[in-house]
Amino acid sequence: MDLIYRSTRDNKVSVTASKAILKGLAEDGGLFVPEMIPALDRSMDELAGMSYRETAYEVMKLFLTDFTEDELKDCIAKAYDEKFDTEEIAPIKEADGAYYLELFHGATIAFKDMALSILPHLLITSAKKNQVKDEIVILTATSGDTGKAALAGFADVPGTKIVVFYPKNGVSPIQEKQMVTQKGDNTFVVGIKGNFDDAQTGVKKIFGDKALEAELAEAGFRFSSANSINIGRLVPQVVYYVYAYAKLYAAGKLAKDERLNVVVPTGNFGNILAAYYAKNMGVPIGKLICASNDNKVLYDFFATGTYDRNREFILTTSPSMDILISSNLERLIYRIAGADDAVDRELMENLSVSGKYAVTDEMKAQLADFYGNYASEAETAAEIKEVYDKTGYVLDTHTAVASKVRRKYAAETGDEAKTIIASTASPYKFTRSVMNAIDAKYDSMSDFELVDELNRISGVAVPGAIEEIRTAPVLHDTVVEVDDMKDTVKKFLGI
Repeated sequence: MDLIYRSTRDNKVSVTASKAILKGLAEDGGLFVPEMIPALDRSMDELAGMSYRETAYEVMKLFLTDFTEDELKDCIAKAYDEKFDTEEIAPIKEADGAYYLELFHGATIAFKDMALSILPHLLITSAKKNQVKDEIVILTATSGDTGKAALAGFADVPGTKIVVFYPKNGVSPIQEKQMVTQKGDNTFVVGIKGNFDDAQTGVKKIFGDKALEAELAEAGFRFSSANSINIGRLVPQVVYYVYAYAKLYAAGKLAKDERLNVVVPTGNFGNILAAYYAKNMGVPIGKLICASNDNKVLYDFFATGTYDRNREFILTTSPSMDILISSNLERLIYRIAGADDAVDRELMENLSVSGKYAVTDEMKAQLADFYGNYASEAETAAEIKEVYDKTGYVLDTHTAVASKVRRKYAAETGDEAKTIIASTASPYKFTRSVMNAIDAKYDSMSDFELVDELNRISGVAVPGAIEEIRTAPVLHDTVVEVDDMKDTVKKFLGI
């Protein structure tokens, strides 16, 4: 029996996994969620002996039930190959009393590679399964990492085009250089004069534009999304939490059924939601620790039950978390509302109109799995320095936010459970912020001098993703106003 996916805003809408992946966003603006979270059908003893690819199949087959075994294994094999610089795909490093799950060994040195390496293959397979002949136009907004990872995944993939919008002054220099040097005849990168939330809202508006949808269909195109709102992004992220627990268990770091806390630096909420799904599949995860930066909208939500985006948008050194509308939170809201689409719809309407909503006390009581806290800019920098000085291990700015929040959680609760931290980006992606945190003297160096200095002090090889952009020419230089996003897409598509 196939696992059915429903829209959070109209649960009468039901589709297969492949259709949910193709659509990206439901027509009513809702997000697709599985009707139920399936239980793992392999024991931890069995999973402990599996490779990343084998684990991926065992987890994803339970969610993507209308894919055949051959189809799914083919997608996995094409995704998790030599694009990753380690056979483990997601190695675990122990430092300063925590386990760091390194999710940045893919082509763009950020955790988005873990899902965006496989999404193009899931999408193309889904199109074939559903007899879709139109060219698929991937439309996505990025706060820094999704953009490059999606571009790398979809570049020159037949039957697809990809348009990425990013906040012109809201990403790191390395992140921007990675995007604007992207090759591929089917790629288009656009800076917008606004922040990530403006980009994300603009993309959602384009998705909801029925007249534009008709124009596209006439020209032989259809939109899909590579953002974490696509269930084809979320499901592959569940894999690495299952894999991480199994590997720690296999290494004797965890006893059978021992509880493991998970800390995730959180912006759009997809990565920590994947950990929540893993827990609900039966992985013995304890507390889900949601780490925010100074844009602490999620911290306030978990503390008060009110989600309020009406606040100053702060540009920080952890730009992938500079987000005030955490889109994936809607999937959790729908779940704690008892799969009541009317409740979800009303809350999302409140968010759209007034910029805030409040959950009921009964709903808030169901958030007990989660703990929220945040790290300020000063705390983040101090954490990078402290961990480096103690251990020689270098954290990127996002991972440092999580690492600091782990300490706050332990101090506040006395919980001594072992903890894994989702290490979401290589420090090479944020060299200036990382090196300045270690020693202010580094600020006088150029970006690529800092890369070489980081290599010297850490002993970690410079990733290929950085080497290749040292001299790469800029291929994308379009910058537009937010209101011009739709016309920019039409111009790129020639309609």
